[in-house]
Order: sequence, then structure tokens, then C-alpha cells
Amino acid sequence: MTERAFVALGSNLGDRAAHLDRARVALTLLPSTRLTAVSSVEETAPLGAMAQPPYLNQMVALDTLLAPEPLLAALHAIERAQGRVRGARWGARTIDLDLVRYGSRRIETASLTLPHPGIETRDFWRRELAELARALGEAA
Repeated sequence: MTERAFVALGSNLGDRAAHLDRARVALTLLPSTRLTAVSSVEETAPLGAMAQPPYLNQMVALDTLLAPEPLLAALHAIERAQGRVRGARWGARTIDLDLVRYGSRRIETASLTLPHPGIETRDFWRRELAELARALGEAA
């Protein structure tokens, strides 16, 4: 049975829109996964204290048979394929893919916390989740 996962996309280096486009295409190629809805793209200020360019952000909904940990691994593989190098926390990046929600699951492991704790502090994520809920005919 598929579960609905919400993935946040962000980019603030290079051709930000192209990075988001490539990430969305890569998400459609994941096994046993279907892209079901896409939010608007929004430009936001970077988080943290580092001086860096603004981000383009977007949220997508996926229906997937992949479990949370394999889905997270697939997201990290997409990031690496697009030139993401994990360095300083809150640093600039070509692409950032965050697993924000996975059905109604609550998970807390060394590598994954669901729902993502950033939901509480990122107004743009809440707006994007609400937009997707409307598009999917769900409660936010």
C-alpha cells in the first residue's frame, strides 16, 4: 500500500529553477513512486547566520511504496547527482531535498525525524503543505 510523502526542495546556488526542475524529474523516476502534486515556487531568505543567496523553495507530494529510510537515501542520492556537497550546516547548496512528512508516521532515529522538526519554524513549508493539501483535497 502506498503512503503519501511530502518532500521539500530548495536551491540557492547556480540556476536555482533548473535545479528544482531536475530534482522533480528525478523524483518521478524513483521506483514505486508517483509525483501527485507540486506547490508553487517561493523565494525565501536563507536560514542561519551565513551570508548567502536567497533560496527557491517548493514542496511536492509523492505516493510511494518506498519506506521512509530508503526514500531518504534516494533523496540524498538525487542531491549528490546534482552536485550537492554536504558541508557547513545551513550552508549554500545546489539542491536540498528534505523528507518533511511520511503519512502520519512519527519517527525519531539518528538519521531521520518525522514529521520534520523544521515545520514549526518554516512558514514557507506550512504554506506549501497547505497548498498541496488543497490541491489533493486533504486537510492540512
